[in-house]
Order: sequence, then structure tokens, then C-alpha cells
Amino acid sequence: MSEVMDYKSRLSDPASRKFETFSYLPAMNAADIRKQVEYLVSKGWNPAIEHTEPEHLMDSYWYMWKLPMFGETDIDRILGEAEACHKANPNNHVRLVGYDNFAQSQGAAMVIYRGKTV
Repeated sequence: MSEVMDYKSRLSDPASRKFETFSYLPAMNAADIRKQVEYLVSKGWNPAIEHTEPEHLMDSYWYMWKLPMFGETDIDRILGEAEACHKANPNNHVRLVGYDNFAQSQGAAMVIYRGKTV
């Protein structure tokens, strides 16, 4: 049987906390974020930007940054909204969500800007 890897994510150690898709990987750079947005658009999913304070990271509710961008296919516009959210809330975690309107669920959700740990 294969060995199970233990990712040292502990509540007592804020720097080790893991959350959302890709949180076990290094933080995404601009090119990585762009690829994820391109993927969401290629799947026909509706992008949305959400953010929350680091102390509320594990809560189910995150603040929505404007309305979801229904039918938006301009990658630069989506990235611009994500950047605007990050600039307006520099200490918050910012999440990119792709809503699949056929399955009526989230197709993808990932933290693209990590806030300060508490």
C-alpha cells in the first residue's frame, strides 16, 4: 500500500493552513492565473470573483466582488476585475470561481491571491 503524505496544515500554525484548490502548491503567478481563467472561459463557465478576510477563511460565505460575469469571454477583463478586487482588499484572500450553468454548480474555485495569515 502506498504511503499517505501528511501535509502539515495546523490551525495553530497560520503559515501552514491549506485551503481550496491548489493550496498545496506554491502561490500562482500572473501566467498561472491567466491559464486558469483561460480554462474557465474555454469550458463556457461564468467567472466570478469573491474575497474574504483571512480570519473567516474557513467560512462558507465569501463576499462577492460585483456580480458574476455572465457570458464574459474577455480574459483581460476578468483578470482586471480580479486585480481590482485584490487592490481594494489587499489583506483578503481573493478567489476565482467558475460557475457551470448547465450543472448549476461551481465548476472550479481557487484562491488566486492569498491574504495575510492571522
